[in-house]
Amino acid sequence: MHTNFLLSLIGCGLALALASCQPPPDQTPTERSGAREITVTVDAAQTYQTLENFGASDAWACQFVGQWPEATKTLLADRLFSLDTNAQGQPQGIGLSLWRFNIGAGSAEQGAESGIGDEWRRAASFLQPDGTYDWSRQAGQQWFLQAAQQRGVEQFLAFANSPHVTMTRNRKAYSSDGLSNLAPDRYEDFAAYLTTVVQGVRQQTGIDFQYLSPVNEPQWDWKDGGQEGSPYTNAEIAQLVRTLNRHLEQAGESVKIDVAEAGKINYLYETDDKPQRGEQIAAFFSPGSDDYIGDLSHVSPTISAHSYFTTSPAGQAASMRQQVARAIEASATPLHYWMSEYCILGDNAGEIDGNGRDLGMPAALYLARVMHNDLVMAQASAWHWWLAISPYDYKDGLLYVSKTKEGGSYHESKMLWAMGNYSRFVRPGAVRVAASSSDGAVLVSSFVHPEQQQSVTVVINPGADTLSLTLDFKNADVQRVRPYITDATQSLHPADGYDARQPLILLPRSVTSLVGTLR
Repeated sequence: MHTNFLLSLIGCGLALALASCQPPPDQTPTERSGAREITVTVDAAQTYQTLENFGASDAWACQFVGQWPEATKTLLADRLFSLDTNAQGQPQGIGLSLWRFNIGAGSAEQGAESGIGDEWRRAASFLQPDGTYDWSRQAGQQWFLQAAQQRGVEQFLAFANSPHVTMTRNRKAYSSDGLSNLAPDRYEDFAAYLTTVVQGVRQQTGIDFQYLSPVNEPQWDWKDGGQEGSPYTNAEIAQLVRTLNRHLEQAGESVKIDVAEAGKINYLYETDDKPQRGEQIAAFFSPGSDDYIGDLSHVSPTISAHSYFTTSPAGQAASMRQQVARAIEASATPLHYWMSEYCILGDNAGEIDGNGRDLGMPAALYLARVMHNDLVMAQASAWHWWLAISPYDYKDGLLYVSKTKEGGSYHESKMLWAMGNYSRFVRPGAVRVAASSSDGAVLVSSFVHPEQQQSVTVVINPGADTLSLTLDFKNADVQRVRPYITDATQSLHPADGYDARQPLILLPRSVTSLVGTLR
């Protein structure tokens, strides 16, 4: 039984030596552990948003890592996309359900002249100076596109951080003055470029993009040359989206346009410090607005933003996410909210610093808390990490690689597996249902997938204490549950299934997915 199994790990004090520890059969979980008891209540009759996907981006390392030796890049792709398990039931990957493809602006072809000092942050483009397209470019990124599809990923999003350098005012992939870098007479060209890339990648790989994101964090000035980027006002975004919508219609494409990848979530519902770049829900989706695009055929009924600079302190994080949910609910055009980019950035009110890699649980637990808050408080229907693969000494990667072009070493982070507690089990089409914990420090979210007849309850225990958790299901018949545990020594480790009516030992500093079958 699962409860005795986990207790044996605690009693033996060696989580890796599973076979060598046998639990005494005559003690109850609570008696053996002395663990404090908590109750998690799940009410399947109280429903919220339907989950659409969990994703991550190929920027920027995949352009090189996708050309590494086959064995290494195959393993990395397995970790990101695979839904397979080994003979012991151990998941081989986190099963991302969406993959983000970076449409480069051509800074890589410019080399040092691009003004972007870090070669790994430049991005190649299919478009050549003579106006023709070379579909053999971005080969590493195309490898990961196909690897994702081969492992069951069905949703793909293409995003552009900047217009192509031939279409910008300064012929660079970043702004010189903090104003939109898209030349006023090149809107048609940029829309044609994005449409052609969607078509060309399909011809080259067989992959359809379901979503196309033409702007990224339009509130920032993007003038430091740190990466490709361009600011936009709401009016400029609306003009670009209308132009792009027309090109997609004329080409007979089905891809939906995603807006607006706001740099912070509060720009969705307030101006804050960015006049003409804030209040984006009202700007784009209120019929009376000059920038209204909600009636365009190719505009997705979603609005997207990034969780940067809004995750700490806890009270402020909660308030801002609740305001997002209220603004979405009040929108004149029915909308979903996507949290479309995040990594641990900045100092986060002293709670955690983005500088320095952390392959362990502190960063993983912080990430899990952000995911919980975005899903539960903001009611996000999609959640996307930033760099799937990072070469940097920063908390920005699920997987980390050496900064070498032709092959090298890699490391897995616990952030990868913490995200997997959601992405692996909360599949597209799952519906979030009400869940609460009798201990406020323990974060709980729960999901029901009607088609798969499955329930998933994700429990985050950030504290140092072992707890005895009892599940109380209401309006759902879940008799057996299998835990998948991520902690300092385990990564989505599958423990034995157990009777859902009995207590479960919840390990300290852990993220646990409780996967049950609905009857």
